[in-house]
Amino acid sequence: MTEKQLAKWEKSRDIGKEILHGISDIKAGRIGRRYTAESYPIVRARERSGLSQAKFAQLLGVSVRTLQDWEQGRREPNAAAKTLIKVAELHPGVLRKIAA
Repeated sequence: MTEKQLAKWEKSRDIGKEILHGISDIKAGRIGRRYTAESYPIVRARERSGLSQAKFAQLLGVSVRTLQDWEQGRREPNAAAKTLIKVAELHPGVLRKIAA
């Protein structure tokens, strides 16, 4: 689309009408996508253990920031941490006992 065509198209728009039409479509379920986020194993493990991020990070020997990076997929745990996370995921009671 050229600049001239774009300008012409923008002048002909009724933004308010477009917004109201979009809201009607969403309410009627005609448009919109739903996404479910796949949680990382570390998130599931921590949630199953019932521990806070701070306590879980302390037990793993890492900072809360590192744990958050792992949980959000920005960084990946090393092999040793992955093993501990797997244990925590399969046996959450073990971490609760250690934390007590």
